[in-house]
Amino acid sequence: MMVLVVGLILFLGVHLVPTSPELRDGLKERIGEMPYKAIFSLLSLVGLVVIVLGYHKLQLHPGKNPILWDPPTWTRHIAVALMLPAMILLVASVIPSRIRTAVRHPMLIAIKTWAFAHLIANGDLGALLLFGSFLAFAVYDRISVKKRGAQGPLGNATPSSAINDVIVVVVGVALYAALLYGGHQWLIGVAPIPQLG
Repeated sequence: MMVLVVGLILFLGVHLVPTSPELRDGLKERIGEMPYKAIFSLLSLVGLVVIVLGYHKLQLHPGKNPILWDPPTWTRHIAVALMLPAMILLVASVIPSRIRTAVRHPMLIAIKTWAFAHLIANGDLGALLLFGSFLAFAVYDRISVKKRGAQGPLGNATPSSAINDVIVVVVGVALYAALLYGGHQWLIGVAPIPQLG
C-alpha cells in the first residue's frame, strides 16, 4: 500500500505545480524552462511507474488490500463501456481534432471517466486511493484550468482536416481493444472481463 501512496504523492504532487502559475514560473526562472520540463517529465514518469507497480503489487497480495465493499457485477460492465470514450478522449488530447476542440480538455475528461469507471467497479482500499485520488485531482485541475485559462498540451492547435477525427477514434478504439484483450491483464494483473483474461 505504501508504494502506491508514494507513487500518488509523487505523480500528483508534480502535477499540482502547473496549477500554480506563480510557482511554475518561479521554478522556470530559477532553473530554466528546459530543465523544468525535463525534471517534470522525469518525476511524472517515475511517479507513474511507482503507481503501477504499487497497484499491481496489491493485486498480487490481496491480504494487504482490504475490501471495503462488494460492487455489483453490473458496475464492471458500466466500467468497461465507459473506458471506450475515455480512450478516445485520451487520444484526442494529443491529436488536433474537432473532438478535442469540442470538449476543450479531453485529457481531464478522460481521467475523470477512467477514475469514476474504476471506482464504481472496485471496492478495495487500493482502488479507492488510486482512482479517488485521480478523480479528485482531475476535478481540481479542471477548476484550476478555467481560472488560469490554460489550453492544454496542444495550445490553440486546430485540425488540418476531418481525417484527424477519424484518426482519433480509430487509435482510441485500438487502444481500448489492446487493453481489453490482454493489455490490462499484463499491465495491472487484472482482466477487465475475466473470460477475456
